[in-house]
Amino acid sequence: MCLILFANKLHPDYPLVLAANRDEHYARPAAPAAFWSGDPHIYGGRDLEQGGTWLGVTREGVFAAVTNYRGGVSVQHSVRSRGELVAGYLRGHQRPADYLAQVRSDADAYNGFNLIAGNLTELHVLSNRGDRGGIIKPGVHGLSNHLLDTPWPKVQRGKQRLNELLGTGSQALIDGLFDLLCERTIAADDALPATGVGVERERVLSPAFIVSPGYGTRASTVVLIGNDGKVVFIERSFGEGGKHLGTTTATFALERLPTAAV
Repeated sequence: MCLILFANKLHPDYPLVLAANRDEHYARPAAPAAFWSGDPHIYGGRDLEQGGTWLGVTREGVFAAVTNYRGGVSVQHSVRSRGELVAGYLRGHQRPADYLAQVRSDADAYNGFNLIAGNLTELHVLSNRGDRGGIIKPGVHGLSNHLLDTPWPKVQRGKQRLNELLGTGSQALIDGLFDLLCERTIAADDALPATGVGVERERVLSPAFIVSPGYGTRASTVVLIGNDGKVVFIERSFGEGGKHLGTTTATFALERLPTAAV
């Protein structure tokens, strides 16, 4: 993922409201969101190159997502896939703090990442760059390719719009979240971050929805986890040029784990 906007315990009906864009090379194969064969309690998209995922939810209310960290450090191609960090948490029954402590001990085995992991009661974040993270407090938050709530233009705009949407009903909320995910405004040069890729590339990467030769937004996802124990998970898939390839929608009831396991 390259943009995750979420409201943690603010909406009266949905303890988690999330809108996220996955940006990736168009040539990298991926499967749209579905329950996984072999792990049928996990719902999410699938990276078909390495087998992990960028975002997923389980029937027990376990949630995780990852973004890359962009900071001028060369990408190493011999390291482990960051998508396995999400898949590993979704497959297990560890408390989020315990899982992230385990990841922290091996964090240098991955290129730069930000990992969000949580359950029905708490969300945590961990990065292997800069501030290593901790528990995420209730509120509206945004994460792109730097640390949580770093005020990049698309993060700031997205958080403001998400906050405005929290007073709307479910359908207006969903529609509004997809509207903010498809926003293509390029930030002014004086507002661009300096992450070592050059100003022209910073411009290309500055909108919420990215379109460029060979690379762009591949999926836009809205997730609502409700007080009624239901998950709404809607994913729109895109190809080169931002062409809409299809939409998958799932609504399913949670099967809560015993208190000691969540």
